[in-house]
Amino acid sequence: MRAGVLGSPIAHSLSPVMHRAAYAHLGLDDWTYDRRECEAAALPALVAGLDQTWRGLSLTMPLKEAALALATTVDPVAESVGGANTLVRRPDLGWDAYNTDVHGVRQALADHDVTAARHVLVLGSGATARSALAAVRELGARTVAFGIRSAVRPETGALLDELDISWSAHPLGEVTTLARDADLVIDTLPGRGADAVAARLAEVPRLPPLFEAIYEDWPTPLARTFAAAGAPVISGLEMLAHQGALQVELMTGRAVPASVLLDAASGAWTQR
Repeated sequence: MRAGVLGSPIAHSLSPVMHRAAYAHLGLDDWTYDRRECEAAALPALVAGLDQTWRGLSLTMPLKEAALALATTVDPVAESVGGANTLVRRPDLGWDAYNTDVHGVRQALADHDVTAARHVLVLGSGATARSALAAVRELGARTVAFGIRSAVRPETGALLDELDISWSAHPLGEVTTLARDADLVIDTLPGRGADAVAARLAEVPRLPPLFEAIYEDWPTPLARTFAAAGAPVISGLEMLAHQGALQVELMTGRAVPASVLLDAASGAWTQR
């Protein structure tokens, strides 16, 4: 059986390391997992050309929205956030679309006993932010303040309206004030976009838990600021492991501990 991850760029993806570790743990010696470079425009033809040995696909940027159009069925979570990161082959050779990112965020937060958050500060408003917001809605989120460099993306605002969560947009320069009232801070700014506010947030007397979606160059300046204040810090690598574990279960029908994937990803990352 075959599975793999598609996206662009894809060379940096930790999915092959994680999924292969899961297969080894489960004794699935006849399963393979590879990576393929793919832009959104090329996705329909690539998927159509996969033979019946392909059982599942992990999808990263920029394919999550395009994947919805290829699916026979779309799970409610993927439909709600407007993107799927998983395609699973159906018996009729069609595809079912899922979003396991929301599960990944929820479980990563739960691992650090973050089980409630009424007021949330989010840095960024893209696809990662939408998955995180869908997860924190289950934690009782009622208000969201965005710290952004431009405007909140329309699809993100629409999701919050659908979830009945009040939201507001603010310049990044206001995050120090916003963090004082937050029960949780979520950073989804690409690259090192949050570095500029890390020093300012060190001035806040009590910092809430931080979900840092970025795991490159860990710990980030923002993660160090929150850790120094004694606040729980949740890495995007933990979210990645949990969402990957659910992908493995959806594709193979076998459950695997997320710790297996996290150990593999952490080991691979430290060697880069």
